[in-house]
Amino acid sequence: MSSVQSDFLRIVACGSVDDGKSTLIGRLLFEAGRVPDDERAALVRASAVHGTRGAEVDYALLLDGLEAEREQGITIDVAWRHLQTPHRRFLIADCPGHAQYTRNMATGASVADVAIVLVDATKGLLPQTFRHTAIASLFGVRHVLLAVNKMDCAGYDRAVFDGIADAYRTHAARLGIEDVVAIPLAAATGENVTAPSPNFPWYDGPDVLQHLEAVEIMCRVPALPARLPVQMLLRGADGERWLAGTLASGTLAVGDAVRVEPAGVVTAIAALTVAGVETHAARAGDAIAVRLADEVDAGRGDVLTHAAAPLAASDQFAADVLWFDEAPLLPGRRYQLKLGTRQVGARISELKHKRDPESLQPLAARHLGPNDIGEVTLSLDAVVAFAPFAESPALGGFILVDPLSRATVGCGMIRHGLRRADNLHWQALDVDRATRAALKGQQPRCVWFTGLSGAGKSTIANLVERGLLARGCHTYLLDGDNVRHGLNRDLGFTDEDRVENLRRVAEVAKLMTEAGLIVLVSFISPFRAERAAARALFADGDFLEVFVDTPLAEAERRDVKGLYAKARRGDLPNFTGIDSAYEVPERPDMVLDTMAEPPERLAERVVDRLLD
Repeated sequence: MSSVQSDFLRIVACGSVDDGKSTLIGRLLFEAGRVPDDERAALVRASAVHGTRGAEVDYALLLDGLEAEREQGITIDVAWRHLQTPHRRFLIADCPGHAQYTRNMATGASVADVAIVLVDATKGLLPQTFRHTAIASLFGVRHVLLAVNKMDCAGYDRAVFDGIADAYRTHAARLGIEDVVAIPLAAATGENVTAPSPNFPWYDGPDVLQHLEAVEIMCRVPALPARLPVQMLLRGADGERWLAGTLASGTLAVGDAVRVEPAGVVTAIAALTVAGVETHAARAGDAIAVRLADEVDAGRGDVLTHAAAPLAASDQFAADVLWFDEAPLLPGRRYQLKLGTRQVGARISELKHKRDPESLQPLAARHLGPNDIGEVTLSLDAVVAFAPFAESPALGGFILVDPLSRATVGCGMIRHGLRRADNLHWQALDVDRATRAALKGQQPRCVWFTGLSGAGKSTIANLVERGLLARGCHTYLLDGDNVRHGLNRDLGFTDEDRVENLRRVAEVAKLMTEAGLIVLVSFISPFRAERAAARALFADGDFLEVFVDTPLAEAERRDVKGLYAKARRGDLPNFTGIDSAYEVPERPDMVLDTMAEPPERLAERVVDRLLD
């Protein structure tokens, strides 16, 4: 590894609540002369209304721009501020300290060269200090400025400072962070922020600004070849195709031989523009568009690389994930993965372990909760081009999106592709689904009955199968209890096991439709996400979600198997409707109201729908 003196430094400021991050960055901006006169005047007015320092200026308000932040005196969103001095340009991310806003801290860390970790000298190292350091380490940050703040409140005691600095360096070294520079300061009064303070006669190191202007950034990887994630397809005046995006690394020039990944098609650059102006070459960071010499299939989500430096491609990865959402990460559940400009369906096929938030040591776990870090195996619906995050954050960093709510639920970093993915290939078969369906004279379907235990799913599904059989149809009924006697006998009733239970059944149902059958699936299937994942396996029109609508009170009254009584006594934990939620379908294909019609009539309605 080598170190370089870059003229542009990206910084993430983090730490625990009320350690003084916003005050430090605000003071740094103010004293460096980077706050315009009108903003200085606005700061004085805001300090009078929202300030926490009486008649004095509250520099934190330069960063806490949201009304809620000013009212509560906390940081919620990431505040990005530019700073330029005669020696360097900076982009500073002031990140919130509260645990519920950890995702925002990850946003800042993902692009940072240096982390400023704030510690309140009167409180010492706190859990959130360790958590933020672990996240910074995970994202590859290897330079830390440990700002031991509020030393004025600690009597400028050198022993307090040394104790915090020594303990932090020991911890950081275990996470692979060797470059830690500790600076004692009092941000509220500006001591050791942009100039030395006489109150620290025992400290002869740099102030904060001096260190930031001088720090050399460790270069962890050699210069990378050209890699252009394609963001969009443009049409020229004559209809020619241009592939546009931001050049993530390397250089591209007219005439260069390139590969379109993951397809591996080789062509050449016929023309190139930078910011809309035609030119001969482009470098990393440029917004460019290229016209290829050949008509090849390329578009958003593909990556152009130098022909001599192809990218790896896979549909299975080992990755680290930082989880954001209140709903846990569950192995087997489907998400949308966004990697570079590519979006593809993904499933967490395995949670290898959770990581201790302070030490990153592995811990046994079956799910991840909010702010948890874990190592997972990902299975994607399609092959994508990628690079390990340590090599290229642009092509190795991803986010996970809930396919139903569209909320971002996690972010992650690819460690490496899995070799087993390279050894699996689809085998071409002469007899296909259409041939099997034609032989049986029917349209294969999956009919998915969902509802509470005791709602009548199995009764109605059984009647539907009898009705279809009487009309000469070829069917199979997958019943929840029956399947758990064999294929899924190793699974319990935790949320994690329910997800896997339904994943297996959905895959079996898909295979049966490939055989030309009409498959009836009778499972409680309490989670919308898993029902949506099952639907996603089938072509439009081949999946029918049937909600067997029975009120909980009626299902409990029936209680044919005595399960509700056991659940009420506490003898049957995780029972749907009692201590485990049932998520009612929002847009089912059919609703069967068991309180309005008998099972026989409801079954006839399903048969009629299938044979229309």
